[in-house]
Amino acid sequence: MAIGRETVENILKLNKPKWKTSITRVEPNRIVTRGYPQEDLIGNISFPEMVYLLIKGEMPSENDSKMFEAVLVSFCDHGVTPPSTQVARLMASTGSSMNGCVSGGLLSFGKYHAGALERSMNILQELVHNGVIGYNGPLESHDDIRAVAGVVVDEFFNNNEKIPGFGHRYHSEDPRASKLLKIAEEYGVSDVHTELALAIEEILFETKGIKMNIDGANAGILSDMGFDWSLGTGIFMMGRLPGIISHVFEEKTVETPFRKFVDVDEIHYQEREVKTGSLGKLIINR
Repeated sequence: MAIGRETVENILKLNKPKWKTSITRVEPNRIVTRGYPQEDLIGNISFPEMVYLLIKGEMPSENDSKMFEAVLVSFCDHGVTPPSTQVARLMASTGSSMNGCVSGGLLSFGKYHAGALERSMNILQELVHNGVIGYNGPLESHDDIRAVAGVVVDEFFNNNEKIPGFGHRYHSEDPRASKLLKIAEEYGVSDVHTELALAIEEILFETKGIKMNIDGANAGILSDMGFDWSLGTGIFMMGRLPGIISHVFEEKTVETPFRKFVDVDEIHYQEREVKTGSLGKLIINR
C-alpha cells in the first residue's frame, strides 16, 4: 500500500525529533510531568517536592521532602550583604524592571559568591568516589574518611587556598549550618559525604578555628541525597530567588528612586601625577 506524503512526513518527525525530553509531555488538553498529570500534582504536593520531582524524576520520601525544603529555606536571604542583592537593588534604584533586576542579581553569582556550594559538592563527591593516593574510593570506613580529610586540608593549606564550604566573612559560626546538620541527622539523611565534611571541619577548627558554613553543610547533605554537584548553583538560585525579589520590591516601594549609595567624600582616589599642559602640547604637535 502506498504511503501518503503526510504520513511520511509524520514518520520522519518521529525518527528525527528536534527536541528530546523526559521531563514533561505536552499534548492537547494534557500535561504530564515525570509521569504525573499536572492536575493531580496541583494541590497535592509542595513546591519543594515539585522541584525534587523535576530534577530527580521521582517523588521524594517524606524525610527527603522535609530535608530538601529545609535546604531551600536555608538559602532564602542574607540581608543586603551579598553582591547579588546589592546588584539587584542598584538596578531597581535606576528604574529597571523586576525581571531585569532579578536577572542582574542572579547573573552576579560566581566562583566566590554562590559558587561555593557547587565547588564544595564537587570536592566531596570526587573524594568519596575516588579517594586519594593511599586511600582508594569509594570511601566507607571512618578511619579512611578522617585520613582523607587530613590530606585535603593539608593540600589546600600548602597551596594557600580556602576550602569552599568552610569559614564565613560575617559569622564565626554559621547558625544555619548547625541547624541543617541537626535536621539531617534526625531525618536519617546524613551519610558519607556529610561525615567527610564534618571531618574536614574538625581539623580546620582545631588548627585554624574555622567552622563549616551553610554551603559546606548543604554540600554534604545534598550529595548524600544523590544530587549531582553540577546542580549546586541551580539549587542555591531557587532558594535565594524569593529573597532577591523581595529586595527589589522593597527598593522600588520604600526607597527614593536613583538614590545615592555612596558620597563623593567616601571614595578614595589613587593619586597619579598630574601632567599639566601636556595635552595642549600634544594637540599642537599634531
